Amino acid sequence: VQLQASGGGSVQAGGSLRLSCAASGLTLNRYYMGWFRQAPGKVREFVGTVRWSGGNTYYADSVKGRFTVSRENAKNTVYLEMNSLKPEDTAVYYCAADSVGRYLARAYEYDYWGQGTQVTVSS
Repeated sequence: VQLQASGGGSVQAGGSLRLSCAASGLTLNRYYMGWFRQAPGKVREFVGTVRWSGGNTYYADSVKGRFTVSRENAKNTVYLEMNSLKPEDTAVYYCAADSVGRYLARAYEYDYWGQGTQVTVSS
């Protein structure tokens, strides 16, 4: 199983970025694909997730209306579109796969993790 995250970078406040996570070795329609983030000195925080089968999405309150999680079946890729970025969005962002779907905001429920990609938002 491999989850390969990409697309991080530096942007000014109010800007946008799109992260990608390419998945392999999974039967994706059995999984929820999520995004988490971790800022220095803080715990890993849930951002959003999409149920691969059906496309239902769930978000943390802190990103609702600004971030969008989507998936592209043909490429086995999940995206995190981030708009109206704020300095407090600065973190390392991780994609992850969850086969249970019970506690989607809990990092411990996720079975597989990708490497992180850094997002830095300057004021």
